[in-house]
Amino acid sequence: MSTTTYKVSGMTCGHCEGAVTAEVGALPGVTGVTAVATTGLVTVTAEAPLDDEAVRAAVDEAGYELIGRA
Repeated sequence: MSTTTYKVSGMTCGHCEGAVTAEVGALPGVTGVTAVATTGLVTVTAEAPLDDEAVRAAVDEAGYELIGRA
């Protein structure tokens, strides 16, 4: 298992958290996602380390910007 925390900008509410969680959670191998709008942190648990660019694309698809690893 691999757990990585990312900093995401633009999340302001529960709907934002849900959108990011849904998009990142759809990536292959992801087993859990916790997005917290108040901190801008998204913690992702996966079967193996994820490609940062795949996570960036998922966050972008949700309408937000991945700043980088926290």
